[in-house]
Amino acid sequence: MKILFIGDIFGKTGRRALKTSLGNVVEMFKADFVIANCENLAGGFGFTRETLNEVFATGVDMVTTGNHVWDKKEALDITANDQRVLRPANYPDGAPGRGSGVYTSKSGVKVGVINLMGRVFMDALDCPFKAAERELAKVSADAKIILVDMHAEATSEKQAIGHLLDGRVSAVVGTHTHVQTADERLLTRGTAYITDVGMTGPAHSIIGVRPDIIMKRFLTKLPERFEEAAGPGQFNAVLLEVDDETGKAKGIKRIQTVES
Repeated sequence: MKILFIGDIFGKTGRRALKTSLGNVVEMFKADFVIANCENLAGGFGFTRETLNEVFATGVDMVTTGNHVWDKKEALDITANDQRVLRPANYPDGAPGRGSGVYTSKSGVKVGVINLMGRVFMDALDCPFKAAERELAKVSADAKIILVDMHAEATSEKQAIGHLLDGRVSAVVGTHTHVQTADERLLTRGTAYITDVGMTGPAHSIIGVRPDIIMKRFLTKLPERFEEAAGPGQFNAVLLEVDDETGKAKGIKRIQTVES
């Protein structure tokens, strides 16, 4: 089967780029199941029910998140009640929602998804490596095809999760840094890997934000309110081809389009 994973959707521009590109990409590559990271959906910070409904209306099957998952108050209720929305599995006990799930693709194949968050240069959460083992034991009982979203800052931490799970999951894809990396590959035991899928959002920006704001912050070291950049949008994703019987990856392809 073919799985499309869409990088962090950032704000209004990202939602527009998703609507513009997703249908054509799904048709072109015959994707059976579509996942998107949506932690920056509403103005770059968190998500709302309205913005999630926009995403699901385009054909996205389920979403993952990251460190901005709680930026909007309504996320507490959404993650607790909507099984299509995951939050990182290594949040401490008591956090609402779930860190993994098993879903059914359009062709009827079960797909397990695990959402993790790194700790290097990020908030101190529970161990993502132990959480990966725990959630893998849950989803592997019902699905051979398993994808992991490793939402993290450090390349080394993402690679470590990839090697830890190599041969036991179909793919480990990185999110959070918003810049698509060119290291997509199949690891030695059959797991597809990429350090970062990239961002679906403003093309002429600094990780989604107006460049002048970010540059002023670097130059003055004074706080500045982030605002989403205007202009054309970009669509960043990876297409994963996975063997239905073994769950092993057969290929991974980077996708990047920019609105004219």
